[in-house]
Amino acid sequence: MHSLTLAMAAGHVREGIRVNSVNPGTADTPWIGRLLSKAADPAAEWAALETRQPTGRLVTADEVASAVAYSASPLSGATTGTSLAVDGGMQGLRMRPAGR
Repeated sequence: MHSLTLAMAAGHVREGIRVNSVNPGTADTPWIGRLLSKAADPAAEWAALETRQPTGRLVTADEVASAVAYSASPLSGATTGTSLAVDGGMQGLRMRPAGR
């Protein structure tokens, strides 16, 4: 996705077209809720999913929507060729397990 964003941005910048991407992490959505509800222990699966997130929680749909709204707004007029990770640090952070 990042390479495609860069290639498209480079190909269209002189036309005044900006190309960016928003890359969401695991978001707390009804779809995730349905998946977890089918597990033998939904609460344990939810806790395990949150534990894997550097922030200790899932991304919210509103956080993803806000990133998209920013990217489409005049506020991001000088932003092009950018991949915005809205993932609570999953893409870039390398965390040690808690307690180590």
